[in-house]
Amino acid sequence: MKIAVIGLGYVGLPLAMVFAEAGIEVVGVEAVASRCDDVNAGRSYIQDVSGDALGKMVDAGLIHATMDYAATEDCDADIICLPTPLNANREPDLTLVTDATEKLAGHLRRGQLVTLESTTYPGTTREVLAPILERGSGLTAGVDFHVAFSPERVDPGRTDYTTKSTPKVVGGLTPACTARALQIYGPAIDHVVPVSTPEAAEMTKLLENIFRSVNIALMNELAMLCDRMKVDIWEVIDAAATKPFGFMKFQPGPGLGGHCIPIDPFYLSWKAREFDFWTEFIELAGKVNENMPYFCVEKLHKALNTRGKSLNGARVLVLGVAYKADIDDLRESPALKVIRLLREHGADVAYHDPYCAELPAFGLRSVPLADYRGLADYDVVAIVTAHSALDYRSVVNEADLVVDFRNATAGIPSAGNVWKL
Repeated sequence: MKIAVIGLGYVGLPLAMVFAEAGIEVVGVEAVASRCDDVNAGRSYIQDVSGDALGKMVDAGLIHATMDYAATEDCDADIICLPTPLNANREPDLTLVTDATEKLAGHLRRGQLVTLESTTYPGTTREVLAPILERGSGLTAGVDFHVAFSPERVDPGRTDYTTKSTPKVVGGLTPACTARALQIYGPAIDHVVPVSTPEAAEMTKLLENIFRSVNIALMNELAMLCDRMKVDIWEVIDAAATKPFGFMKFQPGPGLGGHCIPIDPFYLSWKAREFDFWTEFIELAGKVNENMPYFCVEKLHKALNTRGKSLNGARVLVLGVAYKADIDDLRESPALKVIRLLREHGADVAYHDPYCAELPAFGLRSVPLADYRGLADYDVVAIVTAHSALDYRSVVNEADLVVDFRNATAGIPSAGNVWKL
């Protein structure tokens, strides 16, 4: 068996590795030449893929990267793993997927499986992907070749559930398409879950991320209320989590990041309008979560005011800029919005992140924290992403003022210099 993975980014490269480690030959089709060079040299640019492991697969002839779609012609399956962002009007932008599909269609042959893994709205596989493939190949989807949707569900940075061990949902255009997808994914993925249609698989991914978005928004809204009521939201959440049924623990924070949770719900909101349906929970959750960076900056302003200072001219150190702890992914990170807002208020902003060496868009590089005593040079230290490598006890002891948006300082004694979300 031989697999083509279209797009070697956060989704595609880890997936290619899983197939290769199962002894299946993989050709990666990537639009960025430097990425092809890196992969073929065994250099990983994805945190979840080690360079050593990639190098072994390359040396074994199990992974090869190219920019040429002709390399897919002798593959049994083509798996599309490309970004699906929102445009400026918060509408789905499928340009990368449709462009790649058009290129792929000219090389499609009978019996191949084409799977889309990019997150999108229900109906994309059937109404967009399949027609492009049919027009470009002259073949009929579900008859001459197989089509399926299988959402990427991996949480970057996790080691307990990986691309291999996270159950894989697949929904084919026909029962035969689903059966073929099970045959393709089965040897590489621990558990494959069939559903009846591509639409069911597409909706599954959206449901998972909408569920998280809505519940995080609830916690964020309650955090803002508790702030006014002078109640510790973190204590409340921990107490509620002692109930062994009927409660799931979600945490507030400075906003949502990553490619999935801040974006995916709006795919369904957009599609729902075709059916004269308004997804009010989704829209409200989006409003609450998008407001959190503004709330956090206001919190910093209030904390500084207690020291007779304002944001204008204040030296602010942001700890953590990745969208979640212990990864290097900046996609949709709320820290970037916090930094932008702080600068708009006239603050002098620096940051430290052991995973993100620079922020070119802001002209910033991560400042060293080898000596935590340097924190005293800042008017306030804001904990935006709680990387586990940081010594938060030293942060509390050395910084004049700390505003903690992640509860990273829980249980650490302070001299009244710590503010919480």
